[in-house]
Amino acid sequence: MATSPAIRLGVDIGGTFTDVALEIGDRRYTAKGLTTTRAPEAGVLTIVRTIIAEAGIKSGDVQLIIHGTTLATNALIERKGAKTALLTTEGFRDVLEIRHENRFEQYDVNIDLPPPLVPRRLRLPIRERIDAQGNVLIPLDETSVTRALDALAPQNIDAVAVGFLHSFTNPDHERRVGEAVARLLPNVAVSLSSDVSPEMREYERFSTACANAYLQPLIGSYLGKLARELEQSGFRCPMLLMTSGGGITTTETAIRYPVRLVESGPAGGAIFAACIARQNGLDHVVSFDMGGTTAKICFIDHGRPQTARAFEVARVYRFTKGSGLPLRIPVIEMVEIGAGGGSIGLPLARKAPAQSRVRSLTAGAAASRRSPMPIFSSAVSTPRPFPAARCHSMHPPPNARSPSEWRASSISTPNMPRLASANWSMRAWRMPRACTRSKPEKICGRGP
Repeated sequence: MATSPAIRLGVDIGGTFTDVALEIGDRRYTAKGLTTTRAPEAGVLTIVRTIIAEAGIKSGDVQLIIHGTTLATNALIERKGAKTALLTTEGFRDVLEIRHENRFEQYDVNIDLPPPLVPRRLRLPIRERIDAQGNVLIPLDETSVTRALDALAPQNIDAVAVGFLHSFTNPDHERRVGEAVARLLPNVAVSLSSDVSPEMREYERFSTACANAYLQPLIGSYLGKLARELEQSGFRCPMLLMTSGGGITTTETAIRYPVRLVESGPAGGAIFAACIARQNGLDHVVSFDMGGTTAKICFIDHGRPQTARAFEVARVYRFTKGSGLPLRIPVIEMVEIGAGGGSIGLPLARKAPAQSRVRSLTAGAAASRRSPMPIFSSAVSTPRPFPAARCHSMHPPPNARSPSEWRASSISTPNMPRLASANWSMRAWRMPRACTRSKPEKICGRGP
């Protein structure tokens, strides 16, 4: 009796496109469609139904679904997550803004720091203290907990992060506060730093806990809807999600710890490149992944992608360590820039008729593979700083009395339209050091 082939389904949601691959033994089917940003699960289900029909199988025949996504990354970069509050040890509510108390750009007097995910008015102190050995110095003040939650009740928050000093050695206070939040604010998601990142260094731990809480409502709602829709469509197999470290996890764990899905999609590409490197006996490989929104590179040594225990997301300065939001999670080490095919084709698609937008985006993706430089530098970040010889065009001339006079005299740089040069000139008028900085971009990973 012949054994039926294994049937697996892979789903990847990117910033521009959603891709689905179906594997039936040695046969493979693929399909692609635009990502439906407001309801990602709708686009996934449409494409899945299409590919199932093309393969001539039933939904119940699929034995495994593996899902990768960049929804978590994009939510952090675009600041489209939940309204989040932080409960922390009294006297430490400003840890997220004090950071490491150093300057990552020493000589930039106009340095820009990434704003915390939780504003100061939603960071409330709790009277308690645990030392580095886990001993209780100040017992948890239940009155301060009740007072803080009463203050948060009218704020309509969606999530609460709890981060206490040295809670990784003794999580008792955090767990008691988490139980109080669940009791008094039952519809609010809770993230404990001792669960999300039970490690020393309070800034990184608090930042990771806040990011997890910031993503919980968004990712939890999406995965819950997708799981229900798949079940209603006849799928009875488990759905596993790719993590930032290249492993896979269950839907329940992903809903509880969505911060582990940051760089979920790109991690799958790096794992696949490592597999190809091993099959071909290649020890040192550079993986390049051109997506619709971003481009990613990863170094692969001896068939394994390089990994790290921490990385930064949403860097304000290009390739500058310390200018992003730190996350303490296992991650495949990659550098990601906002120069994907969709980023290039999008300006064309916006001006084109509705029926030709998909064609314009696809053409933009194809053009990006042929051109080493972005076509519309004003729409995406430039892959390298401007030539030093042209930096004088970024400063106002001595006789310029207004930004408009300066723009009129600005010089277009190589591979740069005059319009983009004018936009940069306006930016530099407000900040004279613009020629030594790079435009903010999507960067994840530590970089050089």
